[in-house]
Amino acid sequence: MHTRHLSWVIVPGLLALAILLGLTWQTSAAPVAASWPDVPSPIRATGAITMDKFVYLPLIYQSTAACQAIPAETYGTLPAGVVLPLHRPAEVDADINLGWRGYAQYANAQLVFRAIGGDTDPNAPQFPSLFADNRVPTLTSGYQIYDWDWGCNCRQGLHTTNPSITVLGMGSAANEIISVPSSGYNIGNGYGVLILYADTTRITLKYTAEDSVIAGYTLHVENVCTEPRLLQLYRDMNAAGRGQLPALRGGQGFGRAIGQAIIVGIQDNGTWMDPRSCKDWWQGRNLNCQ
Repeated sequence: MHTRHLSWVIVPGLLALAILLGLTWQTSAAPVAASWPDVPSPIRATGAITMDKFVYLPLIYQSTAACQAIPAETYGTLPAGVVLPLHRPAEVDADINLGWRGYAQYANAQLVFRAIGGDTDPNAPQFPSLFADNRVPTLTSGYQIYDWDWGCNCRQGLHTTNPSITVLGMGSAANEIISVPSSGYNIGNGYGVLILYADTTRITLKYTAEDSVIAGYTLHVENVCTEPRLLQLYRDMNAAGRGQLPALRGGQGFGRAIGQAIIVGIQDNGTWMDPRSCKDWWQGRNLNCQ
């Protein structure tokens, strides 16, 4: 959770000065919006009052401290190959920015680990290593993503089948460090992932060295306060044209949990997967897989 500090900001002397000067109210046909443009429209519509002096009342606000750094971490970059040209900025790409695509909580979600058939990749990212203690977290909530129509580049209805749950809430302690899930992949120079997208409360990790979700695993993590130096590095690389992107190693901390749960979704070759699958993301754990 963000560390919050209550900051009291008082504009000294202005209230007293205004009292000394006096406040003059005048009636006029000129609308108040001419001198106070952000007056709500019901007041603007009267056009009955103007002011030639203002009282500046003490300003009281609550400021939010920046995300806490992870002092032990340093961050580098790797060249980012492109499978296909990007047709849209990452922040408005529904496969890269989960917040742009959107998702909704599923009231009937089965918060259990799933025994799903099919092939198993022994190198797949392992979700327990999101956490410093390598634990199997409590499953707190299930979500369904919105399907996307790439023809109109617009959101469609909720994705409700195969799998029914595509995004999963995992119990966290506020402010605990969240790390890159370990895998058997090396994308260059010992790095495990590229950062395809980062914002203050979400991040997208790619387990290949391409600026695309078409091949390999893409991991989305929400409700995480992105480490401020990593966030700035991403913004710098994005602004410079994305020829290089931030790269992290498995187990490297990329942010801190904002509250009591982080939210995680994963794609394989662009397809949204079930994050509850025992054989894929929870290997080697003695779980009651259903």
